[in-house]
Amino acid sequence: MKPPAPAGPAGDEPVDSERTAVFRAIKPGTANPTAPAPGATGQGTANPTAPTPGSAGQGAATPGAAGPRTAQPVPPRAVGGERASTFVPLRSDDAPVRPATGVPGTPPAPGAPRAAATPAAAAPPVRTPVDPGVRTPVTRESVERTARESPERTTQQPLPPKPPLDMLADLTNNPPPPPSAARTAVRRFKIYAPILVLLAVVLAVVQLVRPLPTPTLKVTANTSYTFEGGAPSLPWPKEGQAYMAAAGLGPVGTFGEQKPVAIGSVAKAMTAYVILKDFPMKKGEKGQMIPVDKTAVEDGKKETEGESTVNNLKEGDKISQEDALSAIMIPSANNVARLLARWDGGQEAFVKKMNDTAKELGMTNTTYTDPSGLDATTVSTAEDQVKLGLKIVEMPELIAITKKPKWIDPTGKEWRNYNDLVPFNGSLGIKTGSTTKAGGNLLFAAEKKVGKTNQLIVGAVLGQHGVPILGTAIAASKNIMLATQKMLTAAPVVKKGSVVGYVDDGLGTRVPVVATADVEAVGWPTLTIAIKLADGATQLPQTAKAGSEIGMLTVGEGASQVKVPVALQSDLTAPGIGKKLTRVG
Repeated sequence: MKPPAPAGPAGDEPVDSERTAVFRAIKPGTANPTAPAPGATGQGTANPTAPTPGSAGQGAATPGAAGPRTAQPVPPRAVGGERASTFVPLRSDDAPVRPATGVPGTPPAPGAPRAAATPAAAAPPVRTPVDPGVRTPVTRESVERTARESPERTTQQPLPPKPPLDMLADLTNNPPPPPSAARTAVRRFKIYAPILVLLAVVLAVVQLVRPLPTPTLKVTANTSYTFEGGAPSLPWPKEGQAYMAAAGLGPVGTFGEQKPVAIGSVAKAMTAYVILKDFPMKKGEKGQMIPVDKTAVEDGKKETEGESTVNNLKEGDKISQEDALSAIMIPSANNVARLLARWDGGQEAFVKKMNDTAKELGMTNTTYTDPSGLDATTVSTAEDQVKLGLKIVEMPELIAITKKPKWIDPTGKEWRNYNDLVPFNGSLGIKTGSTTKAGGNLLFAAEKKVGKTNQLIVGAVLGQHGVPILGTAIAASKNIMLATQKMLTAAPVVKKGSVVGYVDDGLGTRVPVVATADVEAVGWPTLTIAIKLADGATQLPQTAKAGSEIGMLTVGEGASQVKVPVALQSDLTAPGIGKKLTRVG
């Protein structure tokens, strides 16, 4: 329990010991030993300890007073029976004191009598400052009186929140620093610098873990080579049309108007090509076994009507695919050509395959109406037939048949090849054709060893009507073939160890690649050939040792194409951290 509060002056109520004493009640007509002397700020009795005259804030003291000063009369109580009290403000001595007179802001003159209170308006109580060093008892009445005399309280609206720096200044009792450009820059740096650092870290991680670009192989050597010399001149026939080309190199020359004309049995070259496309033959094998029907036997008897046939077939027998192809390409058997068409889907469907294949090969001036070429409506040009011949020379199983000077059928009968060019001067044969309407025609091919390359050439001569018609076509073809073989020459294009390109890792590193052998190109004067650099069948590695073969250098195209591997000149190393971090793509 709390101890009882000490009693105040006589007639007063006990003072609450838990409160800070800010007021002290003064009875009327009694002296206050601690009151300031007359002339001091406020009213009250003289204070023996009051400052000497001339002190700031004090009135003139009684001259010559040596002992206790005479107490000043205390103003009477205000109307209503209340007692006057002395107000002690809780502030420094320099703070202004509220005026004690009835007129706000007008201090009373020293020694002037106070106006008597009226029932209508009581004079405000006199508040005399009290020495802070003296405790003044506080009574309940004095506290209630002070509350009544306090100004009326007003309601305030909440203020908007202060800026963070101002709030921090309130908490630390430090005023916010004045704004400046430098301080603003520093504050922004402190805000954005951590964000930028975080973004940099995230970007670095992404750059390090994302996949590396795929290396690429690029050529730096010349992408073409042109042979020196004048344009070649070939011994063309006197009539008809002709065309000459080298496999992988392009056309050598052309003669006559390339317009569709009847080609006779040269059409069987397309028949053989379609059969081998539908039923490929492996090396050393004879292919499919084809049953001989009654129609093939009956057509074999048309030899007497001027057709070329194989007349010793028997119904119910089977002939191998190799023998059937030999029968149409060497003795030019019409009955076997029609047999193959019926075996491969029927003659009408087979003829459609022939025309579809011609379109695929770019033979725009060619039309096939039968598989043997007997019909005069089967027409083509020398240029179109050379396009077909360039594809046939890429079929070794068919060339193995056409370059034979003769064929022995299953019964042992020998059939000679009508193409008298074989087997001389590297001739590979292909197909003859002759009719009264078409004249003499020949699609031929030959090869020649030029340097390290086995160069293939293909030509066609159509519309020869000299006597004999086929002999005339063969003779003209021989002249063209020999002249073309003679003009072929080899020239060094790239030497071993020469830099032909580089590997680009996609991050700025380039490793040179070199040719592993000498490269010779085959051609003739004025011919321009292409040089290409390509990677191997597999994807280029990210790392590899010097000397590793990683690509192929090719010269020319098609069957005469020359290929040489290329290798790294130095080590291909993985990109470092710096390149990974700074890569853009």
